[in-house]
Amino acid sequence: MRVPVAIIGAGPAGMLLSHLLAADGIESIIVEARSEQYVLARIRAGILEHSSVELLSSVGLGARLASRGLRHRGVYLQSPEERQHIDFVDLVGRSVWVYGQTELQKDLVDARAEAGQQICYEATDVGMDNLTTDRPTVSFTDHRGCHRHIEADAIVGCDGSFGPSREAIPNTVKQIWERTYPYSWLGVLASVAPSTDELIYAWHPDGFAMHSMRSPEVSRLYLQVPNDTLVSQWSHQRIWDALAERLGHTTGGWELKAGPITEASVLPMRSYVQNPMRYGRLFLAGDAAHIVPPTGAKGLNLAIADVALLAPALVALVRNKDSGPAAEYSDTALRRVWRCTHFSWWMTNMLHISGDPFDAELQKSQLRWLSTSTAAAAGFAENYAGLPLTAMKTR
Repeated sequence: MRVPVAIIGAGPAGMLLSHLLAADGIESIIVEARSEQYVLARIRAGILEHSSVELLSSVGLGARLASRGLRHRGVYLQSPEERQHIDFVDLVGRSVWVYGQTELQKDLVDARAEAGQQICYEATDVGMDNLTTDRPTVSFTDHRGCHRHIEADAIVGCDGSFGPSREAIPNTVKQIWERTYPYSWLGVLASVAPSTDELIYAWHPDGFAMHSMRSPEVSRLYLQVPNDTLVSQWSHQRIWDALAERLGHTTGGWELKAGPITEASVLPMRSYVQNPMRYGRLFLAGDAAHIVPPTGAKGLNLAIADVALLAPALVALVRNKDSGPAAEYSDTALRRVWRCTHFSWWMTNMLHISGDPFDAELQKSQLRWLSTSTAAAAGFAENYAGLPLTAMKTR
């Protein structure tokens, strides 16, 4: 079959890209290795930047977000000695929203189903060819065992770090920068109302802890653990005890509320950037091109920024035969990627213990700097709440 754009991956990046293309009258097909139920159930990010919310609302995807999402003015940063609130709205006029990736995925699936989007779930043996021509191809075996062959004007890899798109770019033309961190997160979902009105990032001598949420009824919490940690090593009581210790001994007098833990997993921490994000008529977006540690809440927002930049470039390429915006996509996207990669690395290193007393004193100094310098707090707020989607086009 022939289609203007073939998208590999039916997560938020791929689904949003198809939605943006359809708004400009460009047809696409989505090829996904997993089942629809699996993609819908994946527990991932939960914070949306100001610009991400603006974009989603502008393209008809903001109704449930407006009614179910939780708008936050800022976050708390704390250590055992003090707790401070960084108010993004006061500092830079921008807020963030708590809205789980599972909820956004539901919105996208419903919108694309209503529009009749072609999505091939449970595809196997996905391959790409002719990428340096103007007729690249995608081949795969569908869930019925039938071999399918698609010719397109462009292919977009939104298939994450383990999909075939990243590997389709030859080693001779790509560069990779990677950092693996010496710790992981033990993350839990708990059926208990959040104990805090906004997120808490806590530095503690025993290790980093974070209190987040997914809804007024569900809390999301994290603990720094060694890389070789198994979930089975942590009983529910041990988890709550560690959270209470790392989150609870602060000025301000609040109490951590415990409840049933419904999901627990260990999340490795790493940074990864691949250049270029374009090879011929293959374009990468989201985790296929870059990964950040979750400390700065940038992964999902970077994916949204990628496809917001890529969609008009593909419209120009397909409809107007104008390859200029497509040729600039990688360089422009990577400017934002590196800004967010740096911020995520900086936050991660500021809040996670290494076991070195020198590092600990530097971390406490950074936290004091954020609490005493309006300029430092504004820089933090600008990066966390997110730059405008157009900001990196002229930088």
